Parts: sequence; structure tokens; C-alpha cells
Amino acid sequence: MEGGEKRIYDVIIIGGGPAGLTAGLYTSRSRLKTLLIENGLLGGQMTTTEVIENYPGFPEGVTGDELSRLMEEQAKRFGLEVIPEYVVEVKVEGAKKIVKTEEGSYFSQALIVCTGTEYRKLGVPGEKEFAGKGVSYCATCDGAFFQDNQIVVVGGGDSALTEALYLTKFGKAVTIIHRRDALRGTKIYQERVFTHPKINLLWNSVIQEIKGDSTVKSIVVRNVKTGEVTEHPMDGVFLFVGLSPRTQFLRGLVDMDEEGYIITDGNGQTSVKGIFAAGDCRRKLVRQIATAVGDGATAACSTEKYLELKE
Repeated sequence: MEGGEKRIYDVIIIGGGPAGLTAGLYTSRSRLKTLLIENGLLGGQMTTTEVIENYPGFPEGVTGDELSRLMEEQAKRFGLEVIPEYVVEVKVEGAKKIVKTEEGSYFSQALIVCTGTEYRKLGVPGEKEFAGKGVSYCATCDGAFFQDNQIVVVGGGDSALTEALYLTKFGKAVTIIHRRDALRGTKIYQERVFTHPKINLLWNSVIQEIKGDSTVKSIVVRNVKTGEVTEHPMDGVFLFVGLSPRTQFLRGLVDMDEEGYIITDGNGQTSVKGIFAAGDCRRKLVRQIATAVGDGATAACSTEKYLELKE
């Protein structure tokens, strides 16, 4: 992109998940010159979800790919500009917001942060070494590589349960390992897991090590109550042990909680005037596509009001 004037916008949105795409739809429809920066696939974690059953308007469910495509198409229809770059820093000079990427700098009067979350690492020996060689954080991305294999899923929330159910399409057997004696996921997913003939549960347990040669061959498991350590043959290890916000590039600029989630008011306003946050990167109770969409709309409307009052 040549010429500094082409890098100046009314609004810059960082992150292209459901919150970012919704915010972009609203600001673009309001005829605000808007740039959305996303270094991955538009749609965010939606794109790795096989079937979304709880988003209003799709009684039979919708694939993550399809919902992402529809949101992208709708936002771009009103003139949203999208670039695939990685944001490394945000600076504020007076009312001006400067967004630095690996490719250059972009300028705006307002900023909406919609960077979402990423899967938390387990932090055990073998996890890093076997990433992409049997260790995965996305069942829809990698499940097909484990046809008729032994698969383990670590976690007890919605992500772990839905991904375990999806992996039964491929694996010979799927074992869910959970450090507690009760699951945290939505009841309907628990019911499906408990009644599925291919799924086994290993309670009160944690993975201590992932072992193999060129690929994963086994896992070492410790029972947190008895201390017993056992080794289990395994071909695939899918980890869903929580989420961390993608907000490292904003540390020291806006207020965050101890986990790194951005603190906002009810209108999406952060501690810095003109910087708003929406979606899963924001501190809130519920992280769902529907709430991300609502956040995106709220932050966009707040941004429009902010710009109007500045004039």
C-alpha cells in the first residue's frame, strides 16, 4: 500500500472474528472509512467449528465456514477494507491511534480491538515437540489424519466435548481426560458424550508427558487423587484446556484483568478514550458467537458516537 494518506482511516478494527466482522459491518454502513486487520482466517475460531447449533436464525445449525463466509460477505458489501497483517503494537498520540504491523503503520481516530482468544498450552514435556505430529488444538483441522486411531481429548468444557464428539467420526476410540470428576460443558453435550459408544472418560487425571518418536505414540497420565501414574498407547492428543486472550500487544496501554482480558464499560469503551474492545478478548461472563456479535455492534455504535462528539 503506497502513500501515507491511504493508511489513514476513521476506524481500525483489529481481529476478524464475529465481533470484528460485525463491528466492520456497522461502521462501514455508517460510512466511516474502516480497515479491518486480521492475520489469520476471517471468522476466527468459528472457521474451525464443524456445526454451530446455538446461533439464532439457523434452526438446523450452520457450519463455521459458512457462517464466517456470510458474515465476511455482508461486511465487505458495505465497503469494509480487510488486510492480512500481524499487529505488533498500538500507540496513542493525542487523539490519533497508530497501529503498527509487521508491514507498516496505519492511523485512525478510533480503534476497536476484537482479537479474541487462543487455546492455552498444557505445558508438559512432549507437547511442543509433537505439535503437528500428533498434538493438535483443532479437531476439524486435523481429525481426518487420525482415521481408526486411538485419540485422547483433554478438557471438560464445551470445546473439549464438541471436539471429542466430532473426532468419533475418525478415531477407533476417543478418551476424554479431565482433571475433575465432573464435566463443565453444556448439558446437551454431556448427554451426547456419556451415551456415545466410542467415547471413554478418564476422571481426576492429567497428562504428565507426551511420548513418541517421529509422531505421538503414548501419553503418561497421573491420577490427581491417588497419585498413580500410568502410560497409555495413543496416536492423537487434542488439547482444550482453556483460553487466553490475544492482547499482549496492548499491555501497558489499556486496563486489563490479571488474565489479560481487556476491561471495558457496558459500551465497549476501554480505559483509553477512542479505544474500544469487543468479543472474547473483553472481560465478560459469556463467550459465545452471539455475544461477540452483540459486542461488535455495541462497540461500533459507541465508536460512531465518539467520532461524532469529536467533530
